[in-house]
Amino acid sequence: MTMKIEVVPIPVTDVDRAKAFYVDQVGFNADHDHRVSETLRFVQLTPPGSACSIVLGEGVVEMAPGQQKGVMMVIESADQTLAELRGRGVETSEIVEMDWGRFIYFADPDGNTWALQELPDYAAAKQTPAEA
Repeated sequence: MTMKIEVVPIPVTDVDRAKAFYVDQVGFNADHDHRVSETLRFVQLTPPGSACSIVLGEGVVEMAPGQQKGVMMVIESADQTLAELRGRGVETSEIVEMDWGRFIYFADPDGNTWALQELPDYAAAKQTPAEA
């Protein structure tokens, strides 16, 4: 059996403001922005290189704005990502060093939170001192 997470809902108060934040500041790709009816607008955005998108809009997310906490993305370089996000005006944490990776945290304008993880170099960690 195969299962893939394709879309994660992100509850927001202002769809246009949230779309601008995720596209212009965080760097997501704008895939779809379609108004189906007066009560249904579907906006799908995808992080660069990701197979999973987020959806926001009107009539598509049932949870209250700001309630999606801790969505995690894996990044190649915490240093590069931190510089890019801050350069685009995203307020982030400093890089947090842990045994299982380097993390950056941020929130969108509604308070939905994100964790970005640079995975540790497991191959380097397995080297003996003589191999290093």
